[in-house]
Amino acid sequence: MRRILKTAVAAAAFTLAGAGFAAAETTIEVQYPYSHLFKTTYEKIVGDFEKAYPDIKVKMRAPYESYEDGSQTVLKEAITNRLPDVTFQGLNRQRILVEKGIAQPLEPFIAKEANFEKDGYHQAMLDLSTFDGKVYGLPFSVSLPIGYYNMDIVKKAGWDKPLPSTWGEVIELCQAIKASGQEVDTMFWGWNITGNWFWQALNWSRDNTMLDATETKVNFGNDAGKWAMSTFADLVKGCDMPNNEWKEALANFSAGKVGMFFWSTSALQKITDDSAGLFTLKTELYPDVAEDGGLPAGGNAGLVLAKDPEQAEAAWKFLKFATSGQGAAYVAQTTGYMPPNKAANEVILKDFYAQHPNKFTAVRQLPLLRDWYAFPGENGLKITKVIEDAMQSIVSRERVDEPEAVLSDMVEDTQKLLPKASGS
Repeated sequence: MRRILKTAVAAAAFTLAGAGFAAAETTIEVQYPYSHLFKTTYEKIVGDFEKAYPDIKVKMRAPYESYEDGSQTVLKEAITNRLPDVTFQGLNRQRILVEKGIAQPLEPFIAKEANFEKDGYHQAMLDLSTFDGKVYGLPFSVSLPIGYYNMDIVKKAGWDKPLPSTWGEVIELCQAIKASGQEVDTMFWGWNITGNWFWQALNWSRDNTMLDATETKVNFGNDAGKWAMSTFADLVKGCDMPNNEWKEALANFSAGKVGMFFWSTSALQKITDDSAGLFTLKTELYPDVAEDGGLPAGGNAGLVLAKDPEQAEAAWKFLKFATSGQGAAYVAQTTGYMPPNKAANEVILKDFYAQHPNKFTAVRQLPLLRDWYAFPGENGLKITKVIEDAMQSIVSRERVDEPEAVLSDMVEDTQKLLPKASGS
């Protein structure tokens, strides 16, 4: 009987000890967008992280479909108190989560780090996630628009000049491709990419902002905005650009059915993999950026949403690891994004870009980096849709011959959705 009792006590003690050990393990939930781009990246990062921090387990939630979906999902989850501990959001979708107090400031964590900047983080990248002087996110991946070229189609068109550096030259190459008799689409320009990114790219290329300094008045109704909308209409007409959904356009280019594809560098690895053996792929700088112009920084940043101190601490460890030198290097190696981390770009990837010149194109454009603007107030997503619908009317040919009228309507509809100036 005593032996049985001793055995039972020992077993109970072992169970309690085991329970105590299990209780020391923290599980954090993480959610990110665009599985088709980042699935492999996160698998590598999570695997390395859990080896480095065996007391923290990472549960990956089902990925967001897009940046807009990510923003809307978090806003809904904030109401039901079902937020993940870490969320990766489009650089232009952080603002509303900060304004609503959902994202937690990272300053307390950064203050405890002895060599935070030396770890690879530098001010230019932190600025992308800084609001009212406080850092709320760590940039995870940064992209810029670039040109993708099917060099087989370009050569069959008899094009023996450098690849286009202006939109006029793009249209000229479109005409050459058509004249060569090739049964392909000449060009697709990514007007329907997330967050009006290409509309902003056209405007930033002429140093034109979305709103005025007070953020209460639309600014793109000016001459630079008129140039942007007219240029867009010229590309649609001059290149017979198809009215394709972006996934279809991406698939068509990868299959060798499109001559030129203007899109985010984010898709480079996927396009490289999907087009391997089909044609020679070359990337080149985004055309027609004026001397004082720039391009909007695409990509996403990681934000800590956890409020419980223990969960928040574990979430910070994961976020810092994911955006560290090695984590950031995985971004470059598995996608087309640029790592927003000096340690990755200057040390770990020192020889990588020399071996992968197509991926170095966007890095050459880093001096052009500008904000991917987030419209203020409750109607930010509605404004995004207003701009998208206006551009759709051009691509559908419904209003392709009246770009200035389209712009005028777009300005009016956007203005109605902006927050009112104080006192008005």
